[in-house]
Amino acid sequence: MKKLNKFYPHALAIFGFVLVSVIYFYPVLQGKQISQSDIVQYTGMAKEQNDFRATDNVEPFWTNSAFGGMPTYQLGAKYPHDYIGAIDDVLRFLPRPADYLFLYFLGFYGLMLVLKIDPLKAFFGALAFGLSTYMIIILGVGHNAKAHAIAYMPMVIAGFILVFRKKYILGGLITLFATALEISANHFQMTYYLLIFLLILCAYFIYQQVKEKDYKAMLYSFGTLAIAGFFAIGANATNLLATTEYADFSIRGKSELTFNPNGSKNETTSAMSRDYITEYSYGIMESFNLIAPRIFGGSNNEAVGKDSHMFEFMISQGVPEAQATDFVSGMPTYWGDQPIVAAPAYIGAVVFFLAVLALFIDKRKIKYVFLAGSLVALVLSWGKNFPLVTNFFIDYIPLYDKFRAVSSIQVVLELCFPVLAIMGLQSFFQLDKKSQLKALYETAILGLGIIIILFLSKSMFSFSGGNDAAYRESYGPAFVDALKLDRMSLYSADLLRSAFFMLITAGVLWFAMKDKLAQKTAIIIVGVIMVSDLFFVDKNYVSAKDFVRGSEVTMPFQETPSDEQILRDTSNYRVFEVGDIMGARASYFHKSIGGYSAVRPRRMQQLIDYQIVKSNIEVLSMLNVKYVIQRDKEGKEFPTTNPDANGNAWFVSQVKLVTTPDEEMKALDSLDSKNVAIVNEKEFIISVKAFAKDSSATITLDSYKPNHLIYKSNNANEGLAVFSEMYYKNGWNAYIDGKKSDHIRVDYVLRGLQIPAGKHTIEFKFEPQVIKTGSTITLVSGFGILLLLIGGVYFERKKQVKI
Repeated sequence: MKKLNKFYPHALAIFGFVLVSVIYFYPVLQGKQISQSDIVQYTGMAKEQNDFRATDNVEPFWTNSAFGGMPTYQLGAKYPHDYIGAIDDVLRFLPRPADYLFLYFLGFYGLMLVLKIDPLKAFFGALAFGLSTYMIIILGVGHNAKAHAIAYMPMVIAGFILVFRKKYILGGLITLFATALEISANHFQMTYYLLIFLLILCAYFIYQQVKEKDYKAMLYSFGTLAIAGFFAIGANATNLLATTEYADFSIRGKSELTFNPNGSKNETTSAMSRDYITEYSYGIMESFNLIAPRIFGGSNNEAVGKDSHMFEFMISQGVPEAQATDFVSGMPTYWGDQPIVAAPAYIGAVVFFLAVLALFIDKRKIKYVFLAGSLVALVLSWGKNFPLVTNFFIDYIPLYDKFRAVSSIQVVLELCFPVLAIMGLQSFFQLDKKSQLKALYETAILGLGIIIILFLSKSMFSFSGGNDAAYRESYGPAFVDALKLDRMSLYSADLLRSAFFMLITAGVLWFAMKDKLAQKTAIIIVGVIMVSDLFFVDKNYVSAKDFVRGSEVTMPFQETPSDEQILRDTSNYRVFEVGDIMGARASYFHKSIGGYSAVRPRRMQQLIDYQIVKSNIEVLSMLNVKYVIQRDKEGKEFPTTNPDANGNAWFVSQVKLVTTPDEEMKALDSLDSKNVAIVNEKEFIISVKAFAKDSSATITLDSYKPNHLIYKSNNANEGLAVFSEMYYKNGWNAYIDGKKSDHIRVDYVLRGLQIPAGKHTIEFKFEPQVIKTGSTITLVSGFGILLLLIGGVYFERKKQVKI
């Protein structure tokens, strides 16, 4: 009975998390689904893969519907023996996106308990973490993998803390499973940022152990973490190995080209350009929107309402009231340093107030770990605005140059501050009344002092946004003036709002200190205020209006007359949609040379940048682009046919040898692709440089599957065939009459194969060895984890019996 009573508060908290998750996203109870822009794009990209999986019950691991062809390793591929994924499915039992919100709450609650916070405070802390504005907006726009990875961060941290506290078995098992789930979430940028925080955490505990000369504990701790990490990685071996292998093929790998599309010298030494890595850099002053949400305008699509200066301006211009109301529901009020912002990264005024309180009064040294983690994350989030640190990390810290949007490292800060806040709330009620009064006074001075300074500094800001010049040109100076006035209003209003929440929080704690409120009552009131503060900001950006019928999510693109006309052609070809090459709409219906992916194939991206945007029709022809979707002056869509498309495969008569990637790319400028193939002789050996090209020679695609292509060839002479398929050495195997044969890369991105004279059957099969190797490791790791779990439970129970 005692054990049940001990578990009761936790069961109540978990039930509360379920309830809050479902209430926040209540349209899921009506069968609706949230419309997420990134998931819309993913659905287009993954259409061929998902259709093939449904019809053939086989995982293709390759799709030809995007960027001419690419592995599906980062497109939701399903790997064999994914037992960790099965555990994750159990934990995410709620409808999406309520499942991710629930995971936020659950993981953070576990961390709170490990930090010895009582269930009530832990409950409110978990809500504050999960309802932090950034956590909600990434669910709104469809950054599901990011949300997924963030949700498991707190439990990984909790496992590490337990291990360093000498709870080796429990801590080791939690670390193992939490890390395995974290990796399985498949957002390596978030996992990388978590690793940065864990290094800070480990440094703290190492310092403590060295100070106490407890080297034995240090050895046990790192041994336990090493075992947990080994099996967590092993459980995700297939995904990790496949992703690592693909990384160099993607835009995350270093470019081989030494010149830029405009002909200038390429001086980039990192995997991606510095401009691309730091495009989304948090402004230094913009950091204050962590405590006052819209002081830098909020978002690029802010609802300013009828009381706004913009509404008055529209009415003064004779715009009907209904039209003006609709217009001001999405204004570009954001004026910070980032290109596009869907919502401010607001952690909450109450959270900030309580976190500052913790820094003044909490006696636990671990608070400095969370403070250090916050400061490191904040400085790194400034990106190009603080180049001294950013450039050092890009140049010298391993893997840092593999990730863009450096501002997203603020998730570490958004995790640390709610931890500090609840530590502060807990510590406050452990002080004597004199210390409580002093702590409240100091915290109020600092918190409100920042608000007052920002308020008095208002005249120092220009309130000008990066796109204001374009707005001025399109709508006139008066439009921009009204926009600036609204930005000023948001600045003042949200500073006053944050000051109000800080004051009311201080007031509740003061009443508790004076015994006017019971401690539990005060905690509940502060918790409700803290959550309400975040809830009402969140609802400005993600709410019931973002939910649609399920069919609109599963079928996000509607077939246009152009699509219908093109689809009448049942042969195999590619489509180029002008103006939307970085969108996935065309991929949903056709085999596209474009698509939407942060890890798209590097050489295909280069082909777009260096050739296709310069209207090199010959390159489109060699890519077998048979149809081009364009728009006329009125914006009406229409398809045009490319009569010169090369087809699926063809024989060439000559080989042009080059020695560098630069020469490969430049040779495409004037290539006769139907007769000449470009081969880099430094990478590939080809014995014959000229072939007799018989006009009667044929090579045709006989059977198509995304992972298995069958061709029939008939040629009186030996020939070099070029296949309009993307070359990817790690998986694609060529067979001539069932016998494996070497193929090469030609024309920068395509496949070439020497075929003997006569009639032959040529097959290309996608048989990635990395999947087989990874699956074996995953299976063995699964057995190892099971044995560790059984052993851990046995020894823990044995230890309890002795006690």
